[in-house]
Amino acid sequence: MKRSDNDTWDLASSVGATATMVAAGRARATNAENPLIEDRFAEPLVAAVGVEFFTRWATGELDVAEVDLPNAPWGLQRMTDMMVARTRYFDAFFSDAAGAGIRQAVILASGLDARGYRLSWPSNMTVFEIDQPQVIEFKITTLADMGAEPAADLRAVPIDLRHDWPTALVQAGFDASLPSAWLAEGLLAFLPPEAQDRLLDNITALSTVGSRLAAEIFMNAPDGAAQAEMMRTYTQRWRDHGLDLDPTELRYDGERNDVATYLDSHGWRSVRTSLSQLLADNGLPPLPDNEDALFFRENYYCTSIFGKEANGN
Repeated sequence: MKRSDNDTWDLASSVGATATMVAAGRARATNAENPLIEDRFAEPLVAAVGVEFFTRWATGELDVAEVDLPNAPWGLQRMTDMMVARTRYFDAFFSDAAGAGIRQAVILASGLDARGYRLSWPSNMTVFEIDQPQVIEFKITTLADMGAEPAADLRAVPIDLRHDWPTALVQAGFDASLPSAWLAEGLLAFLPPEAQDRLLDNITALSTVGSRLAAEIFMNAPDGAAQAEMMRTYTQRWRDHGLDLDPTELRYDGERNDVATYLDSHGWRSVRTSLSQLLADNGLPPLPDNEDALFFRENYYCTSIFGKEANGN
């Protein structure tokens, strides 16, 4: 089902299902023979959502060779590798931010992210998680039933990012006078171009000198028809195995501002790392050397620092 204004979802439908999909990728990576990440909460959270395809992938019951197309830049194994690379990147981002003295973190569209439970946070760290109310409630309840305890002062902010989330965040105890660490993982491509700018503007307005922002940028083509058709080809076998989800209907294509460039014009200084570089840094297989992979090679990750510190002053 295509996106619409003020649409909503749970973790088994629409954009919410993508949160379950990436958690399944983290679970599969955690269950690998020589894992590079450890997210012990991913598999039980995916199982609790109850989408059979994702549960079978998370546990390893689903043979990715039966699902993935040979030499394709996208598929279950490619996504598992990507989850390894990006999880390590963003985990290191929070570790570096805490090491620099930052004591409040904000995870935007947190989905099934369990960093508030699994990372080694400083004792006086506050972590805010923003997402749809039903998503927040599901995760909190499921982890509590598992006996999981937050590893920081974890504060839920149950609100849609299209609404007045800055006010809700401040009401939850966020202090805009203190430096903060922001995470936009797997989020921006699911926002219309103007909503992306508005989100970045709100983050900037709530940030003080030394604040940091990490983001994942999946490039949206001005004319996304060719890319959408390509993605449908890669995911047809997903549907053949029972997954009733078309990821191409969830993104917003069209012209939009480049994230790192936009941030740098608003007082931030950004450092980019391409997806290809991130895969290489983690010893993971490179993207295939074919035309279909060109679109994916443009994707990148960035870490930005705000204010005078970013300019070396």
